[in-house]
Amino acid sequence: MLSRVADSIYWLNRYIERAENVARFVDVNLNLMLDLPEGMTQQWDPLVRTTGDLEFFRDRYGEATAENVIRFLTFDSDYPNSIISVLQMARENARSIREVISSEMWEEVNAFYWMVKEAPQTGALGTLPDFFTRVKLSSHRFAGVMDATMTHNEGWHFGQLGRLLERADKTTRILDVKYFVLLPSVEWVGTPLDQIQWMALLKSASAYEMYRKCQRRITPNAVAEFLILNRQFPRSIHFCLGQAEQSLHQITSTPIGTWCNPTERALGRVCAQLGYLTMEDVVETGLHEFLNQMQIEINGVGDQIAATFFAVEPVALNA
Repeated sequence: MLSRVADSIYWLNRYIERAENVARFVDVNLNLMLDLPEGMTQQWDPLVRTTGDLEFFRDRYGEATAENVIRFLTFDSDYPNSIISVLQMARENARSIREVISSEMWEEVNAFYWMVKEAPQTGALGTLPDFFTRVKLSSHRFAGVMDATMTHNEGWHFGQLGRLLERADKTTRILDVKYFVLLPSVEWVGTPLDQIQWMALLKSASAYEMYRKCQRRITPNAVAEFLILNRQFPRSIHFCLGQAEQSLHQITSTPIGTWCNPTERALGRVCAQLGYLTMEDVVETGLHEFLNQMQIEINGVGDQIAATFFAVEPVALNA
């Protein structure tokens, strides 16, 4: 497979997944605004902080109001990680490999892009939670269409690799939203409000029902453990990286447990660490510190993928 094609399929899936996760990101705050005590205002500034683009936001918008943050994360075409921007890039990647992907995949990407593009004009923003639900469902629909209509060959596995790495990264960031945003004071720890916020966090990750099937009580440690270490829930960090490792080895034909390039080594080390990790280890490290380190390691895996599979070495000309 051409590296150009593999690169486009990988990023097509990363961008679609990113759009969905930004919608989930904002949804955490929107849902919690309904449950906050009277007189308490929800913080939006830390929501931008978790994206790592606070300075860019302040240069363009100044104050972090709900309207400004939602516009920045959703419709700002000058911000490369907004929903509209990543969908535009996903559409361009899909356009460049029309001969490789199915026509149904192209139609889904195109329809997804135009649904978000036209939302401000069509009045689709009248109910923001409904709009973000449509964004999430459009992402699910694309993933389902890809699974059902594309041969599960190298290209499909590159797409899976992109989607799963993006999902793992954003799960760390959604948990970080709870750390930075959802609890304005340590005085609220252990209160009913704290529990409501952890419930909202689970719902934003579509994890509430699955969590309740294996846990009776909602506690911070149990929720964090479910979203970090659960081996079966499809949005947990451990599950995503484990499945990504399987797709990587399908591409390289290297047996799992061994490695032949820096990407396999980097991803294998992260998966091995998660396989032997306990929640007590995470607590001892500190939840925020652990999540920050996971983001660094996941970004490192992404860099290795680009260097191993997509980078084009310059051709040396003989003198």
